[in-house]
Amino acid sequence: MHQMNEQDLVEQEKQFKEKMARIKHPLIVMSGKGGVGKTTVAVNLAYALSLSGKSVGILDIDLHGPNIAKMLGIEPVLVSANLKAVSIALSGYHPDQPIIWRGPAKAAVIRQLLSDVNWGDLDYLVIDSPPGTGDEPLSACQLIPNLSGIIIVTTPQDVAILDARKSVLFAQEIKIPVVGIIENMSGFICPHCQGQTDIFKKGGGEKAAQGLKVPFLGRVPFQPEFVDFGDKGTPFVSFKEKSKSAEAFMGIVKKIEDFVR
Repeated sequence: MHQMNEQDLVEQEKQFKEKMARIKHPLIVMSGKGGVGKTTVAVNLAYALSLSGKSVGILDIDLHGPNIAKMLGIEPVLVSANLKAVSIALSGYHPDQPIIWRGPAKAAVIRQLLSDVNWGDLDYLVIDSPPGTGDEPLSACQLIPNLSGIIIVTTPQDVAILDARKSVLFAQEIKIPVVGIIENMSGFICPHCQGQTDIFKKGGGEKAAQGLKVPFLGRVPFQPEFVDFGDKGTPFVSFKEKSKSAEAFMGIVKKIEDFVR
């Protein structure tokens, strides 16, 4: 087995930084807990940015539960000329096969996904991380030298907001800008009357953002069709432009674009 000498390591690090420099705005999407729709937000964010003509990549570093490929309907091919998606789910692993790795192995794979993929010149790289503040988001934050910021997804109820606060403090601890908090599933829109019911309460994400002095990006209400969209691999922003949820989401995307400018 070839052992890399110091010069090789220096050259490898140089090439890695050059590759990352070709990505204008790397963004990490995080949540303090599972079940808040973080991957749905990441997929629709990447897709919405690509619809505006931007060159976008989406990287799935949720190694134990990689769902990006399924939610984009790309098993096993990529999406389009201006949206590149990379996930361990596209590398030949059987979807039922669990990934049983410790932290160092996960960090090494994340670095490989960043360094070995031909990302080219990207306007945005959206990184979907697993819930919490553990190995995967920490590895990505430490590896990417030009990280534009962290987007935090929560739902309105108190337990989710408590964990979202941890994500904000995580970002502040490692000195990464917080782009803002998204309050997902902020109300349920009835498919019959289009009325809205606040199943999980409302406003908690905005209150948390105010208390932590970080931007509040907006609320995305839940619509029943989202389940079918996700299962079929169709981002809801792609053909539901007139829905309340898609309209709200596109407003959030504009705020994110304004932030990174």
